[in-house]
Amino acid sequence: VVAAGTGMIATGTDLRSWRRADGWGHLLGDCGGGAWIGRAGLEAAMRAHDGRPGGSAALLARAEAVFGPAASLPGKLYPRTDRPAVLASFAPEVAGCADRDPVAARVVEEAAVHIAGSAAAVCPAAEGSLVALTGGLLGIGEPLLAPLRRELAVRLPHARTVPAAGDPLAGALLVAGRLARDALRLPRDPALLDVR
Repeated sequence: VVAAGTGMIATGTDLRSWRRADGWGHLLGDCGGGAWIGRAGLEAAMRAHDGRPGGSAALLARAEAVFGPAASLPGKLYPRTDRPAVLASFAPEVAGCADRDPVAARVVEEAAVHIAGSAAAVCPAAEGSLVALTGGLLGIGEPLLAPLRRELAVRLPHARTVPAAGDPLAGALLVAGRLARDALRLPRDPALLDVR
C-alpha cells in the first residue's frame, strides 16, 4: 500500500513480515508526497524570483498568486506549525503548471519516481503481488498518475496495481478493529501493528 497525501509512506507484506519505506516526515523524507512537491515547486519559484538557473516563471506567478510577494514567503512559511500542510497546498499548483512548464513537469515526474521507488522497496517479489495507491495527493490527477503508472510498470513488472479498498483512515480503522478483536490475519509487528 502506498499512501500519498501531505506525506508519503509505503508498507508491504508477504504475510510473514512487514516492510516500510519512507513516511519520515517532511524534513527527513516523505519523498514524492504533497509537501515534497510543494516545497520543490516553491524552490523553483524562488529560483525564478532570484534569477537563478532552474527557476520557473510559471511557478513564481502561482506562488505569488497564492502566498503574496515571493520575498515575503519565508517569513510566512517558516514560523508555521502546519508547514507540511502549507507546502502540500502548493502541490496542485505545481501539477497544474506541468503541462506547460518543464520545471513543474520535472518536479511531478520526480515525485512519481520517488513514490514508485518506495513501492518497489516494500513490494514482495512474488509474481502477482498487488499494489494499492491511496491518499489525497492522487487527486492531482494525470500529471502525477501517468508517470507513476509508467514507473510502477518498470520497477514492479510482476505486480498489479489495484484500486484501494478505501482511504488511509478507513484502512487504519479496519486494521485497528481487527487488532482489537484479535481477528487480524496479517503478521504482527510492534512498530506497525500494536494495540496499547
